This record gives sequence, C-alpha cells and structure tokens, in this order.
Amino acid sequence: MKRLLLLSNSRNLPDEQPFEWAVDEIQSFFGPDVRELIFIPYAGVTLKWDDYAQWVQGGLLRLGYKLISIHTLPDPVAAIQNAQGLLVGGGNTFHLMYHLFKKNLVEAIRSSVLAGVPYMGWSAGGNITCPTLQTTNDMPIIQPPSFDALDLIPFQINPHYTSSHPPGHMGETRDDRLKEYIEVNRHRFVAGLPEGCLFRVEGERLRMVGSKKVRIFHYGTAPLDLGEEDDFLLLMQRP
Repeated sequence: MKRLLLLSNSRNLPDEQPFEWAVDEIQSFFGPDVRELIFIPYAGVTLKWDDYAQWVQGGLLRLGYKLISIHTLPDPVAAIQNAQGLLVGGGNTFHLMYHLFKKNLVEAIRSSVLAGVPYMGWSAGGNITCPTLQTTNDMPIIQPPSFDALDLIPFQINPHYTSSHPPGHMGETRDDRLKEYIEVNRHRFVAGLPEGCLFRVEGERLRMVGSKKVRIFHYGTAPLDLGEEDDFLLLMQRP
C-alpha cells in the first residue's frame, strides 16, 4: 500500500527548526520501525547538497531518525530499493526531476513507494508525486527529459499556495495561473496547498492536516475551498 506524507513547506517561521510544525504527523507516519531515511537533495540548486543534508538531519535527529543522503552513495538505485523510508526535499522541481531522470531513479522511487516504502516530501518533493510538473511555482532553470513526474497521486499539487494579490502587482495571480492549467488540462484536479498544510495518503485514502483551507481547481466549476474536516476523496479519482 502506498504511503505518502506531502508537506507544502518545511518551516512556517524563519527561526523554526525544520518540520517543527509537522512533528506529530511525521512520527505517526513513519511509526516505530522506520529509523533510517534516504534523503534526496537534488532540488537544491544554490544550496549545496552536503549542506542541505546537514540542515535536514538537524531537524530530524531530535526525532530519532538517521539520514543518509543519496548523493553520497555509490549505487543510488540500490539505495532506493533497500530504503526503510524516503525523504525528498524542496527547492527547484525541474532541477530535482532532471537529476532523478539522469540517475535512473524515477522508476526505482515509484516502484518502491507502490511496494509500501513510506515517502515524505515537501514543496518540490511533494510536487513530483503528481502526474506532471506542470503546477510547480518554479522557473524551468534546467530541462528534464519530460514533464512527467512520479504519478503516485492522480491530482496536481500547487505548493505554497496563496490567493493574495499584492497592491500594484499587475501580473497574474496564482489563481490566474492555475485556471490556465485547468483550461488546457480539463480532466485534472489541482489542489492549492497553503503553507502549514499537508496531505497524507494511505492507499487510496487521503486526508489533509492544517488550519488553512485548500483551494481545489477543476475545469467547469468554481474553485472549492476545503478544510481539515472535509472529505478530499474527490481528488483521488483517476481521470
């Protein structure tokens, strides 16, 4: 049974420890048996992968998890196949998928997760569990072979979602951009996932944790705002 913990962001405040806001969900998700996590830092661009791994380890060490960054291992595919749990960091989604394709890890990750290996990702690391990269907020600074992603969930996520429109800003809002997506991709749902919110997937079950509303976009209907107490199963329907 596939198990996914998909966070919009790693911190809610600049001086917070990584994942401080989601500690209870992380411990519940991985349970008592998973102690070692394979970390994938490839979304880091200006942040060096060694530094990224050290920062994430600092946030997880107090929870009892040992982190092994995949960029330090001689056989990344074997590491994925033998992992107790997978951890995929945020950053630039295009950079992340470029390196996953380059290192032949796309199918390895997908197969492991479908076999039951728990997967936690935030921002870009959550984005790549969708069918495609097309609802990322990131600039395409590098070109992966395809916009196809891991396709572990049937809907798209837009992480760090906000409906705000700064005064004097004449460019498109986030809602405008996501409405463009559903105009072209009429079969697909998009979930605008605000910071401080996460999705937890257990097989075909989905629930949201967070104090804010998730905005659901789908062609032909008005955007729908759903909260923690609502049913999100409409997102799990395959088009």
